[in-house]
Parts: sequence; structure tokens; C-alpha cells
Amino acid sequence: MDDLFGSALLDYQQGGYSEDITIYSSLDEEDELSVPYLFRNFDGMPKLEQKALSLCKGKVLDIGAGAGSHSLFLQKKGYDVTALDYSKGAVNTCMLRGIKNTVHADIYHFENEKFDTLLLLMNGIGIVGEMNKLGVFFQRMKSLLNHDGQILLDSSDIIYMFEKDDDGGYWVPDTGAYYGEVEFYMEYRNQKSNPFKWLYIDYRTLQFEARANGLNCELVQHGEHYDYLARLWPS
Repeated sequence: MDDLFGSALLDYQQGGYSEDITIYSSLDEEDELSVPYLFRNFDGMPKLEQKALSLCKGKVLDIGAGAGSHSLFLQKKGYDVTALDYSKGAVNTCMLRGIKNTVHADIYHFENEKFDTLLLLMNGIGIVGEMNKLGVFFQRMKSLLNHDGQILLDSSDIIYMFEKDDDGGYWVPDTGAYYGEVEFYMEYRNQKSNPFKWLYIDYRTLQFEARANGLNCELVQHGEHYDYLARLWPS
């Protein structure tokens, strides 16, 4: 599988930064993902991420660690943290940045360890891709938690991206799928990635699905634009 994301991270880490990643979505949106932003320090992080890091406890698994900014902060604070990513380039970047514990793996095939905190930031739950895969995902998360463990994640309700109708509601096309299921592909240095599914989930739906899978769910904090931080733990 392509790893344009990892290539961009490695280029930046090794002094070869020349452009950002262009992202195209099924919502007919085109956006730029700033590569330097992925290397931000604590002061450069959104308040939701800062809050999540302040709530971490014990042994931490940073799922979808990317360039490792969250892991690096926690490691410097003395936490036993492992940076996990499916991107080989991302994992290599984490190693080059000095993160001691790294894992190149799909979260569904990472075995034999348990953690006190599972961290999924920058809409980390997006890796689920589709609503009908949430049950399997939550069961997997529970299998990675120690007794009294927790999951910290942020996401966004992207309903604001749809047009409002005359009575103030939103007009969402009837595709049969949840409106937060989005398909993306990336472009970097004139190469395009394979398309991939990414899930944005509103808090009420997250809470309902979590409870259906034996997890308590609480809203920790609202962000500045339809985003939020949630904490989940086994019921």
C-alpha cells in the first residue's frame, strides 16, 4: 500500500520539506494538510489535545501517532508511551525524533500488551472508516485496556458541511450511509494515494454506540468548531 503520508513526514524530519499534502474528499472539498503542523509542540496544539494529554494516566498507547508529537510530549513528561502507526514512514519519523517505544502495525493486529490509556487524537477514531465497523473497533479497544483503563478521543460533527434548509435543519443526501463517513485520497509530490474511508462521528452517536458495546462515555470538552473530546471506559 502507498505511504505518501509517511513519505511527507520523513521528508520534513530529514530536512527535505518543500510542500504540504493535498487532501481530496467525497464531500467535494479540497484542503491542504500542513506538514510542519504535524510536528507541533504542546503550545501549538489545540486546547482539546492539550486537555487529552493532561488526562493521560499510566501506560499509554498513542494510536495513529503520526509524527509522534503527542507521544514525544508524554515521553518527556515521564510516561511509558508507545507510538503506534500503520504508516512505516510515520513510525520511522517517530524513531528519528527520539521516541523510545514504537510499533508499526494495524491496531487490529497488535497483540499481547495492555494499557491504561488509549489515545486517539486528530480524529483518531476516523480509522474505523464506517459506522458498521464500530462494534469490532470498540471490542478491540476494550481488549487493549487494563482494569480501570480509559480511551481518550476527539472527533467532529461535520453536519455543518451540509446545506441548511428553510426550517433550520440540514439537508443531508440520502445515500444510506451515516453522513460522517467520508472517502479521502491524498496527493503529495505529484503522486496520489489509494482512496480510504474516514469516520467523523457526532457525540450523541458516539455515546450511543459506546454504551451498546459496554463502554461508558462522557463529554470532556467542546472544541471551537463542532469538535469535542470524549473519555470512554469499560462499564
